[in-house]
Amino acid sequence: MDSNCESLELLQEPRFDTDKLSYEIFSILESKFLFGYDDRKLWKPIQVSPEISITPAAAEDDGVFQAMKNQRGKVCVLSIDGGGMRNILAGKALGYLENALKLKSGNPNARIADYIDVAAGTGIGGVFTAMLFGSRNQRVPIFKAEDTWRFLAENGKRLYGGDGGGSGGGFLRKFFCGGGATAGFEKVMKEAFVVNGRSLTLKDTLKPVLIPCYDLFSSAPFLFSRADALETDSFDFHLWEVCSATSAEPDVVQPVQMNSVNGKTLCVAVDGGLAMSNPTAAAITHVLHNKQEFPLVRGVEDLLVLSLGSGQVAEGNYDFDQVRNWKAKDWARPMARISGDSSADMVDHAIAMAFGENRSGNYVRIQANSSGIGRYGPVVDSDPSPTNVKTLIDRADEMLRQKNVESMLFGGKRIGDQTNYEKLEWFAGELVLEHQMRSSRIVPTIAFKQATSKRT
Repeated sequence: MDSNCESLELLQEPRFDTDKLSYEIFSILESKFLFGYDDRKLWKPIQVSPEISITPAAAEDDGVFQAMKNQRGKVCVLSIDGGGMRNILAGKALGYLENALKLKSGNPNARIADYIDVAAGTGIGGVFTAMLFGSRNQRVPIFKAEDTWRFLAENGKRLYGGDGGGSGGGFLRKFFCGGGATAGFEKVMKEAFVVNGRSLTLKDTLKPVLIPCYDLFSSAPFLFSRADALETDSFDFHLWEVCSATSAEPDVVQPVQMNSVNGKTLCVAVDGGLAMSNPTAAAITHVLHNKQEFPLVRGVEDLLVLSLGSGQVAEGNYDFDQVRNWKAKDWARPMARISGDSSADMVDHAIAMAFGENRSGNYVRIQANSSGIGRYGPVVDSDPSPTNVKTLIDRADEMLRQKNVESMLFGGKRIGDQTNYEKLEWFAGELVLEHQMRSSRIVPTIAFKQATSKRT
């Protein structure tokens, strides 16, 4: 009996430091991520400077609490889904965001890389990430945001073989023959990321970037990361190979066998969408656990996240009479698309839950839905034909005019009051405001790693 009582006491009030720590961690996680609630009594004192320390009791004052958050600032994150030719939709959103940044900052030369601290991209989204953050001089990106979707529209035939990419015969021929567009894809990537004879690497990106692939050599997802590249050349890779790797869809491009710049790390890469079609969670995790570069981040309330989808209507809508007689080969492409889109949607919903009450002010998801865009006809991810490209451009413009769709905490989705255009404009304003406030803070919000060794 005494033993049972003692066990009950331990559960109610932890006696040992380790038990107490575990108890507090669980309490914070439970209140923060399940209910989106900040229990300020559980906070530890924050050392703002050697002379100033804010205690949990002081944090009860709303003014002090807001001052603490202002001093920490917000880490600005961009994530871009994969989607092949459908990434024209994300590229259009990027172009609008950069133009809004120019207007709100008053700087006609403003770039997305000036305001975003961390960027992640999968597939063609990874190519866009490298375009926006890769630099030949560590000052200015080699591409503007408007160049992203134009790059994809103009080079589609070279990237995807130019045979329409969507017919059953073409798909099966490329699948069994090992990627019909490999040579063209590699050539386009080299033209973009080999500058004046020098091949840009992950170290040549202006800010932390994360680009995933699936590594067949280790049978595990692999994340190309600037932070890792700055630590050791064993994780520094050429950008043209990184972009080829994350975009190596098995039915389009052959797997990419690649080595790090010092030849010590081998990767046999295929499509990043197989590992993570929506890399937003990877970007958030990178920030929350990277205290060296983001020392003041305490939770999702210290993040400002923009996640760009690539649309969810790929090859048209199917009715029962169409699909009931499909054979295995007929399901290959629809299943891949369903899997990728569903995974991206689940990541979006999980992140919205993690942000809790902060989801409307700290997290924005731009994604096309089927409402109002079906009239443009079906599209195919790897079809670079003029008809498909024009359809995608029209859809992109329609997507930006649509009302923004927001994932609700335990409640599915709801259509918001603002359009995607308005959401992007609001987000641009928040980025400019955060950028301006950093000059008045006591300590820096970010402390990016610098290269420690010269490239040979």
